[in-house]
Amino acid sequence: MSLLTSITKFFALRDDDEFDDEIYDDVGKPKIVPFTDAKSARKVGVSLFHPKHYDEVTEIADNLRARLLVVINLIGADRAMSQRVIDFLSGVVYTLDGKMQRLSEGMFLFVPSNVAVNAREPQYEVGSSYEAW
Repeated sequence: MSLLTSITKFFALRDDDEFDDEIYDDVGKPKIVPFTDAKSARKVGVSLFHPKHYDEVTEIADNLRARLLVVINLIGADRAMSQRVIDFLSGVVYTLDGKMQRLSEGMFLFVPSNVAVNAREPQYEVGSSYEAW
């Protein structure tokens, strides 16, 4: 008899059968997740950047290398600088086997390989032009 069982019987908090039914499923496997499984679950962080200068690209790349999701806001930024930032980060995400996704005009999402991106193309009406959207 275990210590927990002895204490439970002493205080009559639970019946033995009720305790066993709650811990094990129909097959006999424990329903409780061990702490080792809980530790292995990794939280995914998101970093948001609105770069004004190309020098900020190294900090953005460091976040990607740390396996964080990165959202870049280039709205209102210089077009040449924006192109250089996108080119550099595309190379970084390529080396990490990640992906890049354009969210909207001037907004981009960069993800490392441990993140799946499920993007659907926008639905356009027949006869409408892309420029109208």
